[in-house]
Amino acid sequence: QVQLVESGGGLVQAGGSLRLSCAASGRTFSVATMGWFRQAPGKEREFVAAMAWSAYYADSVKGRFTISRDNAKNMSYLQMNDLKPEDTAVYHCAGSTRFGLHLYRADEYEFWGQGTQVTVSS
Repeated sequence: QVQLVESGGGLVQAGGSLRLSCAASGRTFSVATMGWFRQAPGKEREFVAAMAWSAYYADSVKGRFTISRDNAKNMSYLQMNDLKPEDTAVYHCAGSTRFGLHLYRADEYEFWGQGTQVTVSS
C-alpha cells in the first residue's frame, strides 16, 4: 500500500508562485508514475501534470508549472509560477504502479492524496 500527503497550498495574488509537495510512504518502490490533478468548485477533476521518465503537462499550465520527482526522498513537487485566478482549485497528487500512455486519465492512478487548497486572488 502507498500513502500520499500533499502540502504547500495557500492564498496568493495573481502572478505569484507556490510549490506543492507530495510525500509518499509505504511501498514506494512500486510507484512508477506520479501525477497532479486539480478540481475547482462545480467542475470535474482536471489533469495538470505527470511524470514517469518524462514530464507531461496540460496545455493550460505548460510554461508556468513544473513537475519534478526526488525518488531518493519519495517526493513529488509541483512548482507553480505566474498563477492565475483560474488556477484556483484543490490540488491532488496521485500515483500509479504502471507506466502507460494515458497519464492524463484519473482512472489510471491507484493512490491519491487528500488534496491541498490553492486560491489565487485577482
